Amino acid sequence: MSDQQMDLTHSIIEYRRHLKRRNFSSHTIINYMSSIKLFILWLKIPVQTVTYDQISAYIDHLLDKRMHPQSINSNLYRVRGFYDFLHYEKGLSIKNPVRERCGLRLPKPLPKYLRNADVEKFFNTIKKARDVALFKIMLRCGLRLEETANLTKDAVDLERQQLMVYNGKGKKDRVAFISDDAKEVLMRYLKQRSSSRFKKIFLVEKGTYKGKPISVHGIKKRMEYYAKKSGVKLSCHHLRHTMATQMLNADTDLVTIQTLLGHSRITTTERYGKVHNAKARRDYFRAMRYITEKPKHESESKSGYRNFFTKNKREQVSRNFGMIDIDA
Repeated sequence: MSDQQMDLTHSIIEYRRHLKRRNFSSHTIINYMSSIKLFILWLKIPVQTVTYDQISAYIDHLLDKRMHPQSINSNLYRVRGFYDFLHYEKGLSIKNPVRERCGLRLPKPLPKYLRNADVEKFFNTIKKARDVALFKIMLRCGLRLEETANLTKDAVDLERQQLMVYNGKGKKDRVAFISDDAKEVLMRYLKQRSSSRFKKIFLVEKGTYKGKPISVHGIKKRMEYYAKKSGVKLSCHHLRHTMATQMLNADTDLVTIQTLLGHSRITTTERYGKVHNAKARRDYFRAMRYITEKPKHESESKSGYRNFFTKNKREQVSRNFGMIDIDA
C-alpha cells in the first residue's frame, strides 16, 4: 500500500472521529462513510487533485446508475463536507471541488396524508394490540419511525398523557402528547406485554428474537403487511403527515404543530398548509360570503343615513351652524 493511500485511509478515519465529536448519530456517520467510500472507489485520480470536472462526471455516473436525485445531492453534500474537513481541519491547501448548489434541482412534493376513511380502513385490519398501539402512537403523537422504535417505558407518562422523545432528529428532545384513544390502546398493549429486561416498549412477539425490542426494519415490515392487507397505500411517515394535516384542519396554530413534530424551521411545517386544508376552505367561503353580501350591507347603511338625515333635518343643522346645505 502506497504512502498516499495510507494518508487517505488515515484522513477518513480522522474524519469519522470528527463527525463523532460533532455528536452526529451513528446512522448519520454510516451514511457519510458510505458516500465517501462510493466516491473514492469510483475515483481514478488522487483525492487532492479532483476538480469540478470530475464532480460533474461523478454526477453523470450516479445518474447512469439510476440513483435518485435526492440521494445524489446527499452524496455530494457529504463529499463536500469531507473536502472541507481536509482543508480547514487538516490544513491541506486544496480547493473544494464540490461547488455550492451544484446539486440537481428537485421537485418539492407536498406531504402525503390519509383521509379519515383510509385511516379507519387501515386500523380495522390490525388485530394485534402491539401493532394497534404502535401505529396509533405514530398517528396521534406525530412520532417518526425511529422515535417510535426507541420509545421506552420511562419516557411515557400515561397519567399526564404525554411522552418524551429523546434524541430525535438532530439530537433534539421534545414533548409529545397522548390522545385519549392512543392512551387506551397503549394501556391495553402494556397489560399483555411480556415482562422483559428491555426498557423499550414495543417488543418482538414471536420467533428467534421474541422478547427483544422490535427494530425499525421490523416496524416497516409490519406497515407493509397491513398496507397490503387493507389496500391503503401508505408508509409510517404518512401517519405523521396525517396527524399534522388533521391538527391544521382543526385550526391548530402552526407554531404548535412545529413544536409537536420537532421541526427546526417553520417553513417545513408551513408545507402542510398547501395540502388539503379544511381551514383554508372555511376561511375562503367565509370571506366570499362577506364579499358577496357587502354591497347589500353598504346599500342598507347608505339608505339608513339618508332616512335619518332627511332634507328638513339637514337644512336645520345648516341653519344652526351657519352652513350651506351642500346636498340641498
